[in-house]
Amino acid sequence: MHSGRIGDADQSAAEAVHEDLNQLIRQHSEWLAAQLHSQRENLFPPDAAKMMRKFTSGEAASLLGVNDSYLRKLHLDGKGPSPELTPGNRRLYSVQDMLDLRHLLEKTARKAGDYLPGRRDGDHMQIIGVMNFKGGSGKTTTSAHLAQRLALKGYRVLAIDLDPQASMTALHGVQPELDLQDGGTLYDAIRYEDPAPIASVIRKTYIPNLDLIPGNLELMEFEHETPRALAQGQAGLFFFRVKDALAQVDDDYDVVVIDCPPQLGFLTMSALSAATGVLVTIHPEMLDVMSMSQFLRMTADLMDVIAESGADMSHDWMRYVLTRYEPSDAPQNRIVAFLRTMYGEKVLNAQMLKSTAISDAGLTKQTLYEVERSAFTRSTYDRAIESLNAVNDEIAELIQQTWGRK
Repeated sequence: MHSGRIGDADQSAAEAVHEDLNQLIRQHSEWLAAQLHSQRENLFPPDAAKMMRKFTSGEAASLLGVNDSYLRKLHLDGKGPSPELTPGNRRLYSVQDMLDLRHLLEKTARKAGDYLPGRRDGDHMQIIGVMNFKGGSGKTTTSAHLAQRLALKGYRVLAIDLDPQASMTALHGVQPELDLQDGGTLYDAIRYEDPAPIASVIRKTYIPNLDLIPGNLELMEFEHETPRALAQGQAGLFFFRVKDALAQVDDDYDVVVIDCPPQLGFLTMSALSAATGVLVTIHPEMLDVMSMSQFLRMTADLMDVIAESGADMSHDWMRYVLTRYEPSDAPQNRIVAFLRTMYGEKVLNAQMLKSTAISDAGLTKQTLYEVERSAFTRSTYDRAIESLNAVNDEIAELIQQTWGRK
């Protein structure tokens, strides 16, 4: 009898926990959102917009592909924009200054595209899908740094956050739960009822040449609506919706970078159908590689289904990028060697190092390209930025090769 009462108590306690879990999770979500909002208010007051830092003359020269002395000569000759001069007489260039210099230098370049490397007549827009369905693989870090580096190198870039968790959106100074209460994601342009023009959801960023379509939880609506539309025979070729939306702005961009959701749903399938290039991030740990095996098999099965529906699933290129790599970690090195042996040139030569500099920059919702070098130990910053640049510049080479240029 006594034990029966304990059983009843346990059951009612279990029911109370079961009933209240949703309230608890909602409360925690609201607490966190409020804290993040106040943190943002401290970092970026309501009347302040995120701004890109200025670049030293050495950094500007490196990005432009010229000598620092040549930049100095241009400045002294009164050609091009006037950089900001520090009290120590150092020259600082804004991203807009560098873009203006690119247009100036391109006029007298030895060959077309030396300073403005984007599309020419006959080149198709490059749409790069960055994907993996395991969290922590560095997918968003890869997407955000790639989009920013390409913009800094003179490409016209559109970054699309297709991940409902919206980390890439937050990195670019947009707070999904506050700034996107009335829509404003790609969902608006790909929904089944009354889709909006894609131009209506594109935002300028604080980096010239880089535009953004932000993400938030609203993107999940596409995952819920597609099965319903398919059942009612209204979805048509649903996986072309992203591709068709992007076709509306085909003339405006050289490269589109899509941060895909971390699962294989209808959004990811649509992004894959639109992509001309696919980048799969791999964290070289055994558990990650094992789950990637399943991920690749599921991806192939889904792409078979799409291909059977009449889609052309040929891509210009597909590459694996090693992320959060620690050169001193022996087991990681064995996995890297194993992947290179198996996939050969499909694995990028450059790898993205694991770095406190990248994670520390993320604490203030910044990429490594946005933070000042002086905020870190020089060697830590230099190692991290070199690895990021090597990865992104190797991808830029793939883009150039696709357009028939070396």
